[in-house]
Amino acid sequence: MLDNLPRGTICIEDIEMGMSRYLRKVVTDADIEMFAQVSTDRNPVHLDDDYANDTIFEGRIAHGMLTAGLVSAVIGEQLPGHGTVYLGQTLKFLGPVRPGDTVHTEVTVTDIDIAKRRVTLDCVCKVDGKKVLIGEAKVLAPSRKFD
Repeated sequence: MLDNLPRGTICIEDIEMGMSRYLRKVVTDADIEMFAQVSTDRNPVHLDDDYANDTIFEGRIAHGMLTAGLVSAVIGEQLPGHGTVYLGQTLKFLGPVRPGDTVHTEVTVTDIDIAKRRVTLDCVCKVDGKKVLIGEAKVLAPSRKFD
């Protein structure tokens, strides 16, 4: 048995079909600026009001991968949680996230392979009830047993 699993981690032995977890986060100007700094993606559609106002978005938007990072946060912190290894992720961006938007991010278990410790999760981010990101994650879940 692994005694050092963090509280809140859901082991493969306890994951069930349809299980879900979510978070809500207000995306701030500071978040966008920090993401630009860390990622080195300084596209002015994210950082410059004058430039962004003349784009199809008619204003600044958050980086798509910042929004996708919220999916990673739910998976890495809640379902399955600490000790999870990302194997793959598909993403489809359906709409912009703007500074000040509250993003509701939810992941739901759609497939489980206990023998291989693999879990497939449906991933959705919404702003005001409208989907802005959808995708599917495949992860390796932690286990209470040694391999």
